[in-house]
Amino acid sequence: MSATALGMIIFAYLCGSISSAILVCKAAGLPDPRENGSGNPGATNVLRIGGKLAAGAVLIFDVLKGMIPVWLAYKLDVSPFYLGLTAIAACLGHIYPVFFHFRGGKGVATAFGAIAPIGWDLTGLMVGTWLLTVLLSGYSSLGAIVSALIAPFYVWWFKPQFTFPVAMLSCLILMRHHDNIQRLWRGKEGKIWRRGAKGQRSDQVPPLSDKTPPQDQDNDQEPPAAR
Repeated sequence: MSATALGMIIFAYLCGSISSAILVCKAAGLPDPRENGSGNPGATNVLRIGGKLAAGAVLIFDVLKGMIPVWLAYKLDVSPFYLGLTAIAACLGHIYPVFFHFRGGKGVATAFGAIAPIGWDLTGLMVGTWLLTVLLSGYSSLGAIVSALIAPFYVWWFKPQFTFPVAMLSCLILMRHHDNIQRLWRGKEGKIWRRGAKGQRSDQVPPLSDKTPPQDQDNDQEPPAAR
């Protein structure tokens, strides 16, 4: 491994460790997302406790902190394998942030951002897959799970040299969603939008009971197309 590749991997992890959900909520005077809502410091939970503006800011920042390190590594001619490790490092930073006691989110928006420099056609397919799944089901977490499962096949088709690192990234995302998978199986997962009684869509998320302890109930973040 070259010094450049190692430096970019470390830089990506440190970028990922900046928890925008916590910082945005603190700046906006909102409750700590780790202690409220689902307990997950991500855009979906910020949407629940703080509204669309705050959630949008979190989403954009989390996408950028995955995109920027990978784009810089690409410009520095880092090999595809270590470019993939740079993407994984950014997501690991988001999930286990060194600046916030290693208590982070699920890395979905950061993963979308990290994949973007590989190819916009691939990114479009990933966002489309997520959005279609969410529109059909209403579950943000299911969109992330389906996207993670199909991502290695998309990459193999468009950019086969990145298949292995993207497959590793997908495994990481799926492991972070194990609680969501169990709740989906039991029919207890929360939706990010619902249809009203007359078939109209509603973006309102029902508040959690005050007696319910924080859980990683939803998907960490959503890709830009969802907002």
